[in-house]
Amino acid sequence: MPHNIEELRRQTPGTAHLLHFNNAGAALNPTAVSTAVQEHLQREQRLGAYEAAALANTAIEHFYTAFARHLNCQAEEIAWAENTTHAWNTLLHAIAFKPGDRIVTGQSEYASNYLSLLHLAQTCQVHVDVVPNTAQGSLCLEALEKALEGNVRLLALTHVPSQSGVVHPAAQAGAMARARGILYLLDACQSAGQLALDVETLGCDMLTGSGRKYLRGPRGTGFLYVRRGVLDSLQPAWIDMHAASFRDAQHYALREDARRFENWECFVAGKIGLAVAVDYANALGMPWIEARVRTLAATLREQLRDVPGITVHESGNDLCGIVTFSSSREAADSLQQRLLARGINTSVVRLRNNPLDLGARGLGDLNRASVHYYNTDEEIERFCEALRNGR
Repeated sequence: MPHNIEELRRQTPGTAHLLHFNNAGAALNPTAVSTAVQEHLQREQRLGAYEAAALANTAIEHFYTAFARHLNCQAEEIAWAENTTHAWNTLLHAIAFKPGDRIVTGQSEYASNYLSLLHLAQTCQVHVDVVPNTAQGSLCLEALEKALEGNVRLLALTHVPSQSGVVHPAAQAGAMARARGILYLLDACQSAGQLALDVETLGCDMLTGSGRKYLRGPRGTGFLYVRRGVLDSLQPAWIDMHAASFRDAQHYALREDARRFENWECFVAGKIGLAVAVDYANALGMPWIEARVRTLAATLREQLRDVPGITVHESGNDLCGIVTFSSSREAADSLQQRLLARGINTSVVRLRNNPLDLGARGLGDLNRASVHYYNTDEEIERFCEALRNGR
C-alpha cells in the first residue's frame, strides 16, 4: 500500500535540514526509535540500569519476535549482536573446521569478512576459494556451481556489497548449497531493511545484519539468525553465564536457542530501539520499502548519467538502493567533502578496503550515494544539480 512520504519525513527529523544519501552507512533514525532509546536511558538514570531492564523486559524480549516476523523464522533462531562484523565472526568461528576444508566466497565479499577468512586460512589451514562476478557485477552462478564441488565446508556470501548496488543471487546460491549439504552464511548487512528477506526463500543456514543501516536502528546494534536444524552443529568460540548454564562443577549445557551466541551484557536501550525500528519497517511493509528504494535508485542512476563527467558503475537487472559513481573532474574525497559542505551526506568506497572487487574491475576510490524510502525525487534533482555546479 502507498504511504505518505511527507509524514514519514516528519517522523524523520534529519530530513528537515539534510539531504541524506548515506543510508548504506547509517540511515536516519525515525523519532519512534530515538525516543525509545532515550526513554530507556532516562529510566536507567532514574532507577538504575538493572532495575530499568527488569521493567523493560517485555520490550527487550520483543526484539526476538520482531526479527522473527521480519525474516520469516522462529524467535528462538534470532540472537542479538553488537554489529554485523561481530555477529558474522561469531558464527564463522562456531564452525568446526578441519585442515583442508574449503570455504567458498565471492568477489564482492565485505572486506572485514574476507580478512577474517584469510586469517582463518592461516590459523586453521583451510582453503578459501573466490568465485568471480559476471560482467554485470553479479556472482557467477556457473562458476559457483563448479566451486562447490569437493570438500566445501562453508559458503560465505555477501547479499549486497558495500561497494556496489548489485543484489547477488543469494537464493540460487542457497539452493546449490542446500543440495550439497554445505553450510551457508549470508551477510545481509546492506540488504536488511531495504530488501524483503525471507530466510526460507534465501536458503541460508545463518544470516547476519546491522541495525544502523537500512533498518534505521541505533548505531552499535545488530542481529544474527541461525536455522534451528544446524544450531547443534555450531559451537560458540566462547560462552558466558547467559549462553550456558552449569550442570555441576565440571559440566555445562549450552542454551538450546540462538542466544547461545550472545553474551549477558548488552546495549539494552539499543536493543529496544532496534526492535522498534524493525516494527517500523514491518508496519510499512518490506515489499513497499523495497519497491520504493529500487525506484528511487533507478531514478538517481538515470539522472546521474546525464551529469557531465559522471560515470555510474552499476549495471544489470537486479539493483538496489546503493549507487556508486565517479567524477572525471574531481577526486572521490574532494567530491564527498564538497557535497557535505552543502548539507549532502554521501560516502566514499575505497580501493584499499575492496581490493578483490574494485581491483578486478579496474576501479579506484568511488563515491557512493545510497537512498532510502524517505528520500524524494526533488532531492535527487538537487543532488545532481550540486554535481553539475561543481568545479
